[in-house]
Amino acid sequence: MPPLDVNLQQLIEQLDTDIATGDALAKVSEARLRARTLAGIGDSLIDHYVTAARATGASWSQIGEALGVSKQAAQQRLAGGGRFERFTARARHVVVVAQERARVLKHDTVQPEHVLLGLLLEAEGIAAKVIGALAGSAKNATATVTSALTPGESNPPASGHLPFGDATKRVMEETLGAALELGHNYIGTEHLLLGLLRAGDNRAAELLGGMDITLDRARDAVVAILIGYQHKTG
Repeated sequence: MPPLDVNLQQLIEQLDTDIATGDALAKVSEARLRARTLAGIGDSLIDHYVTAARATGASWSQIGEALGVSKQAAQQRLAGGGRFERFTARARHVVVVAQERARVLKHDTVQPEHVLLGLLLEAEGIAAKVIGALAGSAKNATATVTSALTPGESNPPASGHLPFGDATKRVMEETLGAALELGHNYIGTEHLLLGLLRAGDNRAAELLGGMDITLDRARDAVVAILIGYQHKTG
């Protein structure tokens, strides 16, 4: 394996240069922040190639073997218990709302359409703004999605997490892919929206398509909003 183009001495010299006037404790704090960033980049690197391997048809067993972990541990990288660590507060709230909607509707699993409704109800999120702009009105889009969610006959538990359906697990994989494609090491509502559209074969994508919201249009709108935010803070 070729050596990585980074080493400890380079990191030390760069930190000392960046905060040359800082005291020893300030450098400790900065070193901690940079170490977390490096760890996050490493995880993103792995996740990028896990997603790429899945896209080529590799099984979770094969990916687990390549990672040196079990099949179950490999799945948890993208669809397991730790999958919300990189979610923003708004994105996490979307998942909570999606679970609540599924429970109220007596559905025993969380489906992509529940996630879509959660995105719309998180009105200040980028996804809701994009949908509202492309569909003409967030209010009308919410009404369209709400009317498409018909009650079921299941008896889900009154508390605790409802499991994701297979289609939603696929959406979560595509959500990570959307974030990596944009060069982001976090997952926001905008990535969840793109994940729904990237996954394609699900009820939420159908509803979005009915509102003339395609993956390309949504991605362009997301990028435009993010660029606008950068200009405001730049």
